[in-house]
Amino acid sequence: MPTMNAPVPPDDVDGVTLLPAWTAPARRTRGSRRLVLGVSVVTLAVLGTLAFMGFRAPSPDSLYETVAVTRQDIESTVAATGKIQPRAYVDVGAQVSGQLKRLHVAVGDEVTAGAVVAEIDAEMQAAKVEGIEADVARLTAELAEQEAGLAFAKRNAERHLTLSQSSAVSKVAFETAERDRDILIARIDASKARIRQMQADLHAQKTALRFARITAPMAGTVVSLDAKEGQTLNANYDTPLVLQIADLDTMTVWTDVSEADVVKLREGMPLWFTTLGRPDRKWHATLRQIQPAPRRPDKKVEAKAATQSGNVVLYTALFDVPNKDGGLKAGMTAQVFFVTAAAQNALVIPVSSLNEKSEVRVLQGDGTIAVRKVETGARTRFLSEVTSGLAGGERIITGVKASGPPAKLRVES
Repeated sequence: MPTMNAPVPPDDVDGVTLLPAWTAPARRTRGSRRLVLGVSVVTLAVLGTLAFMGFRAPSPDSLYETVAVTRQDIESTVAATGKIQPRAYVDVGAQVSGQLKRLHVAVGDEVTAGAVVAEIDAEMQAAKVEGIEADVARLTAELAEQEAGLAFAKRNAERHLTLSQSSAVSKVAFETAERDRDILIARIDASKARIRQMQADLHAQKTALRFARITAPMAGTVVSLDAKEGQTLNANYDTPLVLQIADLDTMTVWTDVSEADVVKLREGMPLWFTTLGRPDRKWHATLRQIQPAPRRPDKKVEAKAATQSGNVVLYTALFDVPNKDGGLKAGMTAQVFFVTAAAQNALVIPVSSLNEKSEVRVLQGDGTIAVRKVETGARTRFLSEVTSGLAGGERIITGVKASGPPAKLRVES
């Protein structure tokens, strides 16, 4: 009798692999549930914080560039460049030709008016003077001889006149005596004229002889020597320069001002300037003169100057500066500032904060912004005086901060 239990089939029947029996999945542990719950809570917290911050308005300081209204001295100026030169100077030249025999001064020496500063070899002038003096003496002797002859001719003419009245002499003899007298009178007049001419030549030669000793026409300082001892000077075509004397106690600044700025200047206005060697020191002065026409350029450099300046029209403004301490030297470059307006302890704001209507934006204490009209005065490139419309300490907006990382916000409880 067959049994009731069926035999277990083998693992491999006719080459077919059987799947393993199904088993139920394992249940999740308690730790995994806690991890998922924690991540969810953190995520919700972050999203809530971001949402809360998104609804908070940023502070004004994080949005705008501001500056406080302060007080300080301010002045509006016109800038220009000038050259420092002595106010009084003279070029001393040779008025006669000859060899420069001796120089009595050197650069930097102080001289007085009338002092001999140089000598030219005057042997030729002295010889000319002697020759003319001899000619004058000869003409004077000839004149004396002619005057003696004239006296005889006059007496002879008078005798012939008396004799002719009694017919003692012929009429021809009488006329001959008068002719001789008149000829002598004419010769005497010619001799006197030649003597006057020779005396004029003598005076000129004596003057030239005196010019051989070159003297200082003014008191001052020798600032340059243009000739050397032994040099031959030719004064026939041009006056050769020997030296230059200048009064360095007062200097004049020759300032070039463009045609756009010269209309802002007026004689008597204050100014100050610095030099390249002493930018920390200010010299103060007053504008003396504005020349009515542009300075004529040197023809030799006219083309070059026109190319470099771009045909800019420049006017010359002059002012004087005391120089007792000798701090200013001839030829120095001066950076000049003409003061067109000035104010002391004035309220100032940046020029960039003003619009074309002279309005500024004021950041008020409650964080709001007010647009305010202001009155301005003196102005520089960067600052402007405010005469009305603002008070000291108020903050004005000068710009908007550049975009970048978000500003840190303070969350108040």
